[in-house]
Amino acid sequence: MKLANTAARVALFFVVTGLLALSACTKVSTPAEGGAAAGSSTLQAVLQRGTLRVGDCLTFAPFGFYDKDGQPDGYDVDLAKELAKQMGVKLEVVNTTSANRIPNLQTSKVDVVFCNFTRNLERAKVVEFTTPYVVASEALLVKKSSGIQSVKDMGNRTIATVKGSTNGDEVRSLNIPIKIQEYDSSQAAILAVKQGQADAMIEDNNFLAYQATLDPELSVTDEALVPLEYNAFGVKAGDQAWLNYLNLFLFNINASKLNAQLYKKWFGTDPRFPLNPQF
Repeated sequence: MKLANTAARVALFFVVTGLLALSACTKVSTPAEGGAAAGSSTLQAVLQRGTLRVGDCLTFAPFGFYDKDGQPDGYDVDLAKELAKQMGVKLEVVNTTSANRIPNLQTSKVDVVFCNFTRNLERAKVVEFTTPYVVASEALLVKKSSGIQSVKDMGNRTIATVKGSTNGDEVRSLNIPIKIQEYDSSQAAILAVKQGQADAMIEDNNFLAYQATLDPELSVTDEALVPLEYNAFGVKAGDQAWLNYLNLFLFNINASKLNAQLYKKWFGTDPRFPLNPQF
């Protein structure tokens, strides 16, 4: 009987030793580690941080600009404020340019971009877009004294575009001999038109219409140079949870007409084009 007990103890020793060895070489995830993986979405990061960082072009009134007190304001800023309010977090508006919209998303300097971000297949290779929240076509901003009525009058003249935008490619697709001059911001491009350094600026018609109301010497051509452009929020690629949340936010503010109300507040008119076209 004593021999049997000894054998049992030896067997038990080897079983325990084997289990210890197995546990030493096998990583077992803990609830904390699992939570970290599940919380990798920007949505969870924003909620835990307590601050929403929105990239917005603050030289693109009335979408984004600095008010007389130096605070961010505009249509996109109002939308950002509403998003932060519904999330229960503070808002940090990060001044962004057309050229650094995508890099700022890829390096996580911002959580989302509201900045005249037109959806297209080339950009969709590296970032993701929500459903549209505003629609526009494109036209030219010119001095009334220029005599320019249409892009057809732009032969051998200079047109101002913004670096990082799609406008340069759109001008080239018109197959008209036009010199393209790029500027760092929309305001710089507008100033070039005012000072005669460029004959026109190409941009979204709703933006240009607002700019023309600020200067009686400027006007906007009555044309649609490209097919309708559907602008959206941009987010880092691969973050489906954050994308889903933002799409639901947009659905809610469109269904409640809040988005249309904010558009009318800043542009003085109802949205011209539907967000969901009939195919």
